[in-house]
Amino acid sequence: MATTGTDMSRMREMNQLSIVWALRGHAPSTVTELAGRTGLSRPAVDVLVQALVTDGWAEVEEPGASSVVGRPARRFRFRGTAGHALGIDIGVHKILVMVSDLEGEIVRTERRPVDPEAAPEVRLAVVDDVIDEVLRDAGMTPSDIWAVTVGVTGPVDASGRTTLFSPLPGWHTTDPTAHLATRFTCPIQVENDCKLAAVAERWKGVAQDADDIVFLLAGLRTGAGLILDGTLRRGHGGAAGEIGALKAVRWLAAPDHLESCPGVPATAGEAAAWVFQAAREGNRDARTAVRRYTRDLAVGVAALVLALDPQVVVYGGGFSRSADVILDPLRRELTKHCLRLPELRTSTLGDESVALGGLRLALDEIDSRLLHDGLAAPSAPRG
Repeated sequence: MATTGTDMSRMREMNQLSIVWALRGHAPSTVTELAGRTGLSRPAVDVLVQALVTDGWAEVEEPGASSVVGRPARRFRFRGTAGHALGIDIGVHKILVMVSDLEGEIVRTERRPVDPEAAPEVRLAVVDDVIDEVLRDAGMTPSDIWAVTVGVTGPVDASGRTTLFSPLPGWHTTDPTAHLATRFTCPIQVENDCKLAAVAERWKGVAQDADDIVFLLAGLRTGAGLILDGTLRRGHGGAAGEIGALKAVRWLAAPDHLESCPGVPATAGEAAAWVFQAAREGNRDARTAVRRYTRDLAVGVAALVLALDPQVVVYGGGFSRSADVILDPLRRELTKHCLRLPELRTSTLGDESVALGGLRLALDEIDSRLLHDGLAAPSAPRG
């Protein structure tokens, strides 16, 4: 069969992509090293990598001083600043926006508090302000952003809406994708916050060595994000992991044990924080409240563990700051219910996990489009 010009063009593009993947995540590499990683001939790599430099996907690292006699081999690196991704966490109490380059290096992070009772238009106005600040500080325009992922509370359907439920007032009628599309021409996706936090834990958190993960968002509300066989699981309607909706699981009422602990001062601000500190100090009522909280929490966690058999359960969310007083009683409760106890690990990503997970999904979207559409000059981001 004759090979057409189109076939040859696509083959060249795929070979260029293989060099891009060989450059990303590696130290600056020589043509010989790239040939070894890609399986392409050295002459072919030499031509292709030069084209990538010309198009803005790669750059030459100038050799430094060396004691080696003769001219040192040139090294090439992936140009991570060719494009950028945006991760946005629209939370109950805060808006957090992060921008990264194509290597996942964080360029800017900005956050701003928001009234928990804010109307959707007010919350979105804060989102707009924070995005403006991030882009301005980074010296960017919306065209520099190649993909955006937004994290929100509640199950997210295929349209990007939280039609089932959300603690954000009026959010079930809000379309964040349409709102952001007025300024960004790149792909925009919306995802549940627990799911994004699970993605972040596997990318930059405590579960980088695991393919089967349950992320537990623990705070005044409790939720879960699931990664199985290395893949984020959304479910048919985006509600995978929402086991707390089953009242028999007792997740909805679990924090009440902390709120109603005897001795909690009326001015304590956050009752849970007071209870956890009192438990550290040996307060009997506080220890009882923590034990009752973990007992109710364990019912839902055990159901997920028995159904999914994960390698790791990551304990995250606001209460993870007090994992030192929670994980031991939780482990004891799980031992009563589970056939096999997974590892329990505490998140170290704090309140950045949702935005970080958003960045990872945005970068995955960029990679997917590169594989499908091929390489275009970075100076003309695809929309």
